[in-house]
Amino acid sequence: MIRAVVIDVDDTLCLTEAVCFELENEVLARIGREPMSRAVHVATWGLPLLEAMPRRSPGLDVSAFAAVHRVVLREYVAAGRVDVVAQENLEALDELAAAGRSVMVLTSRTETEMEHLLAPDHVLAGRLAAAYHAGNMRFSKPDARAFDGLLADTGLRPSECLYVGDSPGDAHAANGAGLRFIACMQSGLRKRADFDAHRVDAFIATFPETVDAVARLEAAGP
Repeated sequence: MIRAVVIDVDDTLCLTEAVCFELENEVLARIGREPMSRAVHVATWGLPLLEAMPRRSPGLDVSAFAAVHRVVLREYVAAGRVDVVAQENLEALDELAAAGRSVMVLTSRTETEMEHLLAPDHVLAGRLAAAYHAGNMRFSKPDARAFDGLLADTGLRPSECLYVGDSPGDAHAANGAGLRFIACMQSGLRKRADFDAHRVDAFIATFPETVDAVARLEAAGP
């Protein structure tokens, strides 16, 4: 049985690349930096934010960026501009839970980037069995050891878990940890060929398709 469905946040549970590009350029403007191009943002999408930003803006003072990013992120969240989880995605989470599966998120985001999503009044409250992020993991994707804490905490075997993500880095981490992997293509940023070097157990066009894909994979066996 697939007992746990573990889900990436960005461009999987919610579509975020385009708005994060705008948000991060707003931060760069506030600290007197030139904007990055969309091409460089897409090319580094999926990396932890503070690891990606020196590539997006060479010579950046990462500490100054992080301080202003916290402020701008709060503004965007308050305005409902970022991290909007669609109703159909919430319903998919509920269907997974109703089928007896633990639903968790695992992301390379920092604790600060996750605070609002884990607040007790957020729509995700009560829907997630656990949340793993840079604040409570020793390793981040694409390192397969990103899943070590989750597996240790839950006592689950890798074969009982499945990861849903949008990037080759997600696939690499899941493959290395022995989890099955579903590639969510909803953002339109990736092509199937991008995953050629990795095992992908199913491709889905939209996140709600996760429910049926998990059921099919479980029925098919390991």
